[in-house]
Amino acid sequence: MKTYFSHSSRINQTLSEKEIERNALLADLEKTKRALEIAYAGFDNVTEPDLIDCYIYEVNSVLKRYKFLMEQAARIALLPEEDSVSLSTETPATSLIG
Repeated sequence: MKTYFSHSSRINQTLSEKEIERNALLADLEKTKRALEIAYAGFDNVTEPDLIDCYIYEVNSVLKRYKFLMEQAARIALLPEEDSVSLSTETPATSLIG
């Protein structure tokens, strides 16, 4: 009877680990979305060339992190493909150049 209980507890532990991974990924996605909003707001409100460069790099960095997290979400089938958010490849730098 002991083997039965230990086997069932391993199954529950695996499900729990998946839930922990899912919740951590969702939390990271939410933090990254907020960081992106903050970076865009900062970019919109600065006039110094050095700060503009700083926010361009920050926005690009956060966008790469967001893309990575979205790929991880797709990998664990957290998001359906048709509902996944498509990120714009336009960065503040491209809007200034073009």
